[in-house]
Amino acid sequence: MIKDFHKYQAQTSPYPLGIEVSHAIGSYIYDTNSKKYLDFVAGVSACTLGHQNKRVNDAIKNQLDKYSHVMVYGEYAQSPAVEFCKLLASLLPKPLDKTYLVNSGTEATEGALKLARRVTGRSQLISCNNAYHGNTMGSMSVMGFEERKQIFRPLIPDVDFITFNNEEDLQKITTKTAGIILESIQGGAGFIQPENGFLKKVRERCTEVGALMIIDEIQPGFGRTGKLFGFENYDVVPDVIILGKGMGGGMPVGAFTASSEMMDLLTHNPKLGHITTFGGHPVIAAACLATLQEITETDLIAQTLEKEKLFRSLLVHPLIQDVRGRGLMLATMTADAEITNQVILKCQDKGLILFWLLFEGKAIRITPPLNISEEEIKEGCAIILEVMDEILASLNK
Repeated sequence: MIKDFHKYQAQTSPYPLGIEVSHAIGSYIYDTNSKKYLDFVAGVSACTLGHQNKRVNDAIKNQLDKYSHVMVYGEYAQSPAVEFCKLLASLLPKPLDKTYLVNSGTEATEGALKLARRVTGRSQLISCNNAYHGNTMGSMSVMGFEERKQIFRPLIPDVDFITFNNEEDLQKITTKTAGIILESIQGGAGFIQPENGFLKKVRERCTEVGALMIIDEIQPGFGRTGKLFGFENYDVVPDVIILGKGMGGGMPVGAFTASSEMMDLLTHNPKLGHITTFGGHPVIAAACLATLQEITETDLIAQTLEKEKLFRSLLVHPLIQDVRGRGLMLATMTADAEITNQVILKCQDKGLILFWLLFEGKAIRITPPLNISEEEIKEGCAIILEVMDEILASLNK
């Protein structure tokens, strides 16, 4: 299979990890040689409840027995999508009460950027250096990493950048600004949290000049940081939130949420302000609803902070310089990218899946399923420490 994988399926890098997957269940993935791997990545934060979660699987199967795709988004009332959006609205602060369901996080970003321009009648968009909001042309335009986008220029115009946690830069948000988009915790940059009330100061500046505050919750969202959404940790309410990844329990999905007043502007002048064929797909919406019910009807969100404490107590080693992040969105920092590469690859050999971050080469991604057990955390951390001992010994020779 691996030869056909390389020959027929387009790749994103010269050297993909190449595990030949047989099946997955709980916190483990199994290859075609029956080797099992403890999953500390969860599909890059997408598999909120691990693999083959019964509640999610049952919801998918039950919906398949009723109907699948029947009409493009927004024309028919379909129970899974309606019930998901209704439950989400009940869990969000006002005025965030209407959700547009799409197919991915990057499409959600596109929709949110369009909404900001539609609401304000302005064109300027502001993002952060080292930000990542997706990889389509609009989303790439607000990516704060020139190396990854330079070759694809020209991108959409009138985009400016600030530095995350730099208060002086907030003066760049003016009466010409349609919206500022930023992550509640910067993901690709190294799981960097807001400091000194930074998000509140962004909120105040946006309110002052009439710009929209757009918060990207694609990675922190759906319970990963000890709250349902990351922004709730920082006492702020944005105008728009962008959702994806963990929202679908492993199914492909995205969404953007704002007030009804704002969202209704997409229905006229012009009509079809945003359209999508498969957004709100009933099978995927059923998975989203089951995922949201499971994480809000249990204590999984509260557990993330306890599990964070366990990770931090175990991940102590001379090669570990810091553990960044919050809850089960953690980045273990080493001294350099080569050490990080060795740790990730050697851990895979020993049956533990870790991964990289997009822009911070020294970071080791740890974003396991929310329902990972304490025993599995201890098992995986023991492998990390064993590998680091081996690397340290080789460095000291």
